[in-house]
Amino acid sequence: MDTDPAARLVVISGCSGGGKSALIAELTRRGHAIVEEPGCRIIDDDLARGGAAPPWIDLAAFAQRAIVVALQCREHAARHSGWVFFDRSLVDAAVALDDVSGERHAEPLCHAHCYHRGVFLTPSWPEIFENDAHRRHDMSAAVANMTACATPIRAWATTSCLFRRYPSRHAPTSSSITRGPGRR
Repeated sequence: MDTDPAARLVVISGCSGGGKSALIAELTRRGHAIVEEPGCRIIDDDLARGGAAPPWIDLAAFAQRAIVVALQCREHAARHSGWVFFDRSLVDAAVALDDVSGERHAEPLCHAHCYHRGVFLTPSWPEIFENDAHRRHDMSAAVANMTACATPIRAWATTSCLFRRYPSRHAPTSSSITRGPGRR
């Protein structure tokens, strides 16, 4: 295994409602280290204490908090000796800030704070997309966010793997992922 900690930090990103949580749950079940989505943790905290920075109230404040949390998570995960899978990452938070501010944070942040050069992306999947306490946007907003994330991801990732959509009864196992990116 590569001695560079970033080579063990694997991002799973993509469209909201595309199956990231199901994949992360399977990786967790198989004993892999995971980092939960920073945005979900921030929303949970805000809802619990009546905070004023969920993304549907103040996207800029939310994105800035998500960047801080994502950087802390990445720093902590880099000390782990094995593979660590991220449910979203710094790039997702930085793209949200880019969108609201009109500035460009994603590419420089992602170059300064690297992850594995391969990234897994979940597709848009209208058949399983649902709103919940963390997701109040619609499918078109989810696709727009996924498209916005693609440019900075391509700037640092040498390989991206877009998962195929399967009916749940035919869903593939994650065994190929658990061997590690780029390994057969």
